[in-house]
Amino acid sequence: MDWVLKDLAKWNDKIEEIAQECGLDYYPQEFEVCDYHDMLGYQSYVGMPSRYPHWSFGKSFEKQNTMYKLGMSGLAYEMVINSNPCLAYLMIDNPLSMQILVMAHVYGHNDFFKNNINFSKTRAEYALEMFKLNADRIRSFHETPSIGYEGVERILDAAHAISFHVDRNQRIVRLSEEEQRIQHFQHVNREKDNWDELKKPEKDEDFIPALSEDLMLFLIENSRFLQSWEKEILRIVREETLYFLPQMETKIMNEGWASFWHYTILHKLNLPPAMHVDFIRSHNQVIRPHVGGLNPYHIGFTLMAHLAGKKDAFEYEINPKIFDVRTVDRDASFLRRFLTKELMEELGLFEYEKNQGRITVSNTSDDFKGWKDVRDTLIAQTGTGSIPVIKVKGIAPISNSLMLVHEFDGRELELGYVSKTMEHIATLWSDFPVKLETTVDGHEVTCIYANKEFRVEGIDRDETETEYTHI
Repeated sequence: MDWVLKDLAKWNDKIEEIAQECGLDYYPQEFEVCDYHDMLGYQSYVGMPSRYPHWSFGKSFEKQNTMYKLGMSGLAYEMVINSNPCLAYLMIDNPLSMQILVMAHVYGHNDFFKNNINFSKTRAEYALEMFKLNADRIRSFHETPSIGYEGVERILDAAHAISFHVDRNQRIVRLSEEEQRIQHFQHVNREKDNWDELKKPEKDEDFIPALSEDLMLFLIENSRFLQSWEKEILRIVREETLYFLPQMETKIMNEGWASFWHYTILHKLNLPPAMHVDFIRSHNQVIRPHVGGLNPYHIGFTLMAHLAGKKDAFEYEINPKIFDVRTVDRDASFLRRFLTKELMEELGLFEYEKNQGRITVSNTSDDFKGWKDVRDTLIAQTGTGSIPVIKVKGIAPISNSLMLVHEFDGRELELGYVSKTMEHIATLWSDFPVKLETTVDGHEVTCIYANKEFRVEGIDRDETETEYTHI
């Protein structure tokens, strides 16, 4: 180790001074130095110093620990938490040049967390306390004799299976069904003269409420047989999912922003030549393309640098436009707005398909039309785009079946995963039937999980539509 804590404090002061001069606006920053064992633990618990216990976190730790000891994988250079103050971990084995790069990188993340609109609902000032309180609550259920460890794990397993089936855009204000009904009534009667004489009908056959994609919230509010502690576990899993969701939706932007600023700040630090060479080597390792895959650092840095504008061979302008982009966009809009044909050619992006063990290139970025298809495929796979959208259609009045519908976008569901996921949903629906409408091989079908069995049936939508009551 070629540094002591005083060295880190000195370089941190220099980095922070340049960050402020460049216009970064961030939470108070705190760093914690940890060894590889601690870093593996933080990685397994998604960076949180305290989180509720679950076997999946332990499994993740053992897998990562084994692969690290066998030399099959490395460790994260750093981890940073969206909290106020912002907490970041530094690996004790990193050389000083790497620690300087990581600290500069962290200030980029910190600024992004504070200013990107997708994080506006995460309540960073309460983040660490929220995870600590949730962990204590789950442990209290473990210690309750009538619940116990197995009872908690049964609900947690089911909740984790559907944890991302929540409202993915918290910035949109959703109307309740009653509010939707009133709005519909006002729209229908807008042209009538005497509003005082209008009365809302007891039942409006023309009104159909918007389907909700927040399956977790629907189960919390509408499951009549879940006990209060079971609903509390669902609430905890949903709350933590909503905290992490913006990080999924902005991975490319967030890493690109942090990489752009560590590059900019370190060029302004006037590092000694030997340290500068180490920095360039480490920077190139971070943003290099990945063979056979996509590196979000590579794509994000390239786009951010392009938006900033070139100053000379080694430095970029700090165009105020990039601060606006950092504030208002998420990965999907960021790529749609700024990933041009020229940049896609520079990045060498193409689309391929696997068919009977053979790989075929289906679209390339140098094609006049194909580059848009490649871009759209990339956008469809970013953030939560790779997670199917499942909406709640209603509850069948007699059988109490939970009716779901898959928002089909050309990508079919894997029926093996559908079977296991519906089994978990049935657990949360107190073992009443669960039905899911989707498309398989071009045909509309209904997947049914009832009496602990899974089957797929064809469906005539016109004949069964009136069977459902909307909630």
